[in-house]
Amino acid sequence: MPWQNNEDGEGSGDKGGGGRRNPWGGASGGPSNQGKDGPRNPWGDAPRPKGGDDRPRGNGTPDFDEFIRRSQERLRGLGGGQGGGGNRGTGRGMPDIPWGLVAGGLALVLIGMTSAYRVDAGERAVVTRFGQYSSTSGPGFHMKLPAPIDQVTKVQFEDIRTDLIGATDGDAENLMITGDGNVINIAYAVRWRVKNAEDFLFQIADPNATVRDATESAMREIVGRSTLNNAIGPERAAIAEQVRERVQEILDSYGSGVLIQGVDINKADPPAAVDEAFKDVSAAQQDAQQFLNQARAYAQQVQAQAAGATAAFDKVYEQYRLAPEVTRKRMYLETMESVLGKVDTTVIEAPGVQAYLPLPEVQRRNRQAQEAQQ
Repeated sequence: MPWQNNEDGEGSGDKGGGGRRNPWGGASGGPSNQGKDGPRNPWGDAPRPKGGDDRPRGNGTPDFDEFIRRSQERLRGLGGGQGGGGNRGTGRGMPDIPWGLVAGGLALVLIGMTSAYRVDAGERAVVTRFGQYSSTSGPGFHMKLPAPIDQVTKVQFEDIRTDLIGATDGDAENLMITGDGNVINIAYAVRWRVKNAEDFLFQIADPNATVRDATESAMREIVGRSTLNNAIGPERAAIAEQVRERVQEILDSYGSGVLIQGVDINKADPPAAVDEAFKDVSAAQQDAQQFLNQARAYAQQVQAQAAGATAAFDKVYEQYRLAPEVTRKRMYLETMESVLGKVDTTVIEAPGVQAYLPLPEVQRRNRQAQEAQQ
């Protein structure tokens, strides 16, 4: 056995009358680990010689290398069953572990974890193979080649993103020149979303900055074609729509994969330095517009009255054509009644005709007399 000590001529069998020795150097049949030459230790110390000599026989130092070697042999015996030298006699040991199968299982788990991915609603997943575009996936569970062969980048596809350009309050100004040579302080917002995920990822380096720069360029172009009154007045919505169309054209030429939802002009005012003068001009323009509206209303009223009088005359003319004499006499009497009905005048047409009583004059005098009595 590996634990037997053969120093001083002591063998492993029945040699020397000592019988078989245990690992600690003593006889196997004794009650203790003490032989005839004294106690033995497991570190390989030689027994002390007889005669009182204190010097150790042989090496006299623990053989650590031998101890480590024997320990390794015993561990290999425990791990390898009958193949280990230290466990060769017992036939016992731990069962063999299939390390290859364990490693293969772990590899399959890692491959499965990096091969399956999920895309949420409102997202698009762009798959790249060795850095090159491969495919685009919609919402749901999908499979791909394991990493690092395939990589997945998710893009928010349906979210509306808003960028504000220019300050709506405070002292900051975003000044632009109009087509008639005036200066305007304008603030606006652009709303956009992704319409093509792969173009959005690979065609432009900074989508947010690209959208802002394109919108500002288009706004300056459209405002430069408009007058100040149109920019701050009724055509503000039309200018915003023209800017949206122009920005979309610019981004499509870049292949950016961006869809412009709309452009909103939040503020369009003259600069603060001339704001008071522009307010006076605006008030004068409003007064002029009010006077024009009043003149148009009066003109429409006169035209309506003239149209009514024309229609009445046409009716009288139709009657006159049917009976000229009768119509002429009736028109004369109606005209005289309207003229003389409001005056105290007596008209006598021929001599010898009894005049009618001036009843209106009599009534007037009676009322004056009654008022005087009161």
